[in-house]
Amino acid sequence: MRRIAATTPGVIVAIAAAAVVLCLVTGLVCANELSGKISRRDTTLARSEPLDNAAQNLYVALSQADASAATAFLTGGIESPQIRSQYQQALADAADALATATAGANDPQTRRIVGEIDADLPAYAGLVESARANNRQGFPVGSAYLREASGLMQKSLLPSAAELTTDRFAAVRADQRALTGLPWLAIGLLILVLGGAVLGTRILQRRTNRLFNLGLLAAAVAAAVALLWIVAATLVSTTSVDTGGSGPTTRTENLAQARILGQQARTDETLELITRGDTTTTEADFTDKTTQLRARLTAGAGASSPLLGQLSDWMTGHGRQVTSYNAANFPAAVDQAIGAAPKASVTTFTTLDTSVRDHLDQTRVQLRGQISAAGDAWIGSAEGTLVLMIIAAAAVVAGLWPRLKEFQ
Repeated sequence: MRRIAATTPGVIVAIAAAAVVLCLVTGLVCANELSGKISRRDTTLARSEPLDNAAQNLYVALSQADASAATAFLTGGIESPQIRSQYQQALADAADALATATAGANDPQTRRIVGEIDADLPAYAGLVESARANNRQGFPVGSAYLREASGLMQKSLLPSAAELTTDRFAAVRADQRALTGLPWLAIGLLILVLGGAVLGTRILQRRTNRLFNLGLLAAAVAAAVALLWIVAATLVSTTSVDTGGSGPTTRTENLAQARILGQQARTDETLELITRGDTTTTEADFTDKTTQLRARLTAGAGASSPLLGQLSDWMTGHGRQVTSYNAANFPAAVDQAIGAAPKASVTTFTTLDTSVRDHLDQTRVQLRGQISAAGDAWIGSAEGTLVLMIIAAAAVVAGLWPRLKEFQ
């Protein structure tokens, strides 16, 4: 075998065998890696992005439940059926969002979050019902139950939901990077095919005194076409997804955080009336959250967005609530917080929250459209590169076979 391998026919056979194996392996690897891009696109649209949206909805639903419970308590006595329905619907939405956001997840962190929420949510609902029962009978201990329930919500339920939301945001970002990133293994193998073609040509040149071999040249051209195809698809895929500050990915995150901050600030707004104590701490917390909220709205919707005007309307109403409370006019403060007037805080906040939700839905549509377009850039690349590499392998055999026959 060593003697045969040292001869020119043996060298030609070795070059042909190595080139064919390399071309076929490269084709299979390219097909597998590039088809994975399409699968990643489908997974993102069918799973990662919907789970991200469900996690956001979980946080918002929990916050809405807390705000509705506080609003029901402030009405005194028997709350209206509408407020009661809002609270129950928020709990149902939270349970549904939790099931959706964690569907099929089996990682330890997600199981831990689900376990914590599953344990705390019934406890929270029980405390709210105790507060409601005592409030109906006029017992002051009802406010203590509600504070305990809100504390459980703020210290355990909402942090767990926030952690889940952060994880889901990160998963979408990771899927985008995987979808638009260069397939380095495929590129490396194609470069290796090009290098092998050059090396094989030089060896044959020394052995046969021929300047080049048409088969190896055709294989190199096929590999170059496949490489250019992959690079072009990567460029199209990358430009299809805008992950910058003005892109829908970042705007979606900012608007989702804005809605969360708004719900948190609204809870502070109602709880400070229930505690009936010093509002210094709650006001500082409210100011901090609304400051972050304004920054998120500016980043997510633009500095000229009407959302900022709606935020200002809500904060103006909150200022009237604080003024009435500090003047010991508690009924006026409560009326400003939960009353039916057009400028009441509950009305202006609902307008703001609805607008943020609508903007979030719009950016979500844009985000899904970009992810879909990024995946479309890879359509046909897996099959195309595989076919090109099969052609390259066949060209090598067709080009080297006549040289081998010369030694018969």
